[in-house]
Amino acid sequence: MDTTLTDSTENLMKIAVAGASGRAGSRITAELARRGHAVTAIARDPDRIERHANVTPVKGDVLDQAGLTRLWSGHDAAVSSVHFTASDPDKLIGAARDSKVGRYLVVGGAGSLEVAPGVRLVTTSGFPAQYKAEAEKGAAFLDLLRQQQDLNWTFLSPSALFIEGERTGKFRLGTDQLLTGTDGKSWISFEDFAVALADEIERPAHLKARFTVGY
Repeated sequence: MDTTLTDSTENLMKIAVAGASGRAGSRITAELARRGHAVTAIARDPDRIERHANVTPVKGDVLDQAGLTRLWSGHDAAVSSVHFTASDPDKLIGAARDSKVGRYLVVGGAGSLEVAPGVRLVTTSGFPAQYKAEAEKGAAFLDLLRQQQDLNWTFLSPSALFIEGERTGKFRLGTDQLLTGTDGKSWISFEDFAVALADEIERPAHLKARFTVGY
């Protein structure tokens, strides 16, 4: 499935992004803002959040469930773009539930994607050791989300290589299998990942599900 650049001016929403100063979070914040959505950009150091029209930087800690609940309350959607090894899935899911946010979207990892039926990328012999702990935590987070009956969640996994690049708006979407191009490369830019996530917020297609994006 290919998609093109979108500039929606209808059905504008109020969206909170935790981890808004990070590499993925900053692109997600910018993408949502350029579409006209009102973005509450949350980071431990709000001075690191890039300034955009429609963006309100606020200080927040993803390990503070009560504080995050307050920050997410009243939003149509909340996005968490934080390292799994530096956060607590129970607190994040608890905040999403307690805040009664309309949707909860998670910036996932590629490690939980399948490279063969029932075989996750993180379990393969060539998986980089330095990323294994983060990938395993991400897989556990996805498994926990799948147990939630009263939370409208979505988990978006990038491809194996998740890097800075261009915003093209042209990419493929998948479900639980790692996407690989004809050249054997599995990758997506932060910029196009942000487009895919913003598209999902505006046009829900993966409710209570994981999906993936790649070239």
